[in-house]
Amino acid sequence: MTPREANALTALGLAGLLASVALTAPRWAALLRSPASTVEAEEATGEETPRAAPDAAAAERRISVRLYFEAPDREGLLPEEREVAFSPDLAVQLRIVVEELAKGSTSGLLAALPPGTQVLEVFVQAKGVAFVDLSPEAVSGLVGGSRAELLTVYSVVDTIVTNFPAVSRVQILVGDKPVTSLGGHVDLSRPLPSDMTLVALPTPVPPPAEPSVAAPAPPPGGGRT
Repeated sequence: MTPREANALTALGLAGLLASVALTAPRWAALLRSPASTVEAEEATGEETPRAAPDAAAAERRISVRLYFEAPDREGLLPEEREVAFSPDLAVQLRIVVEELAKGSTSGLLAALPPGTQVLEVFVQAKGVAFVDLSPEAVSGLVGGSRAELLTVYSVVDTIVTNFPAVSRVQILVGDKPVTSLGGHVDLSRPLPSDMTLVALPTPVPPPAEPSVAAPAPPPGGGRT
């Protein structure tokens, strides 16, 4: 055999080997990604085990949270229970909750955030401080004095801290920048803890009135015999 013939045979052999690898590569890639138990089962039966479909229930999981809105009939905040989409990412979960707060109440409570307020970003530090970046409408749309500003700020702070134990304080930003306040009354230069003293007390229910008992009528003749 001449060197040219030997080289030709070697080239043909390599080409065949490459073709075999290319044809079986998907099969080996699938096996390498499969758990060991799946691989063993396929080897024993000679058939591929059907791949499990993604858990749709986990993707649609929802959680119940308590949102704080302004009370319509007295000063303070009132809670409203609501189901929201679940996220394993804490920052994403907080954003979902604050966005629900910005949508307003579904039970007749007053909106705490000014109309048009959007959530630009939310991130969480390792020390349990959540930063909530609101759009400029949080400032330009604020109506009222110091009490209204206080309820706006703590509707966000109390909603986050009471629902998520991993967060102990909240700092509000506006338009990607730190702010000293929304309207000149509440200091936002530092992270704030929750303040549950702003939650309005329930309206006391008066006790039912006792039925009046009529006095017995005197007997005829003034009671003489």
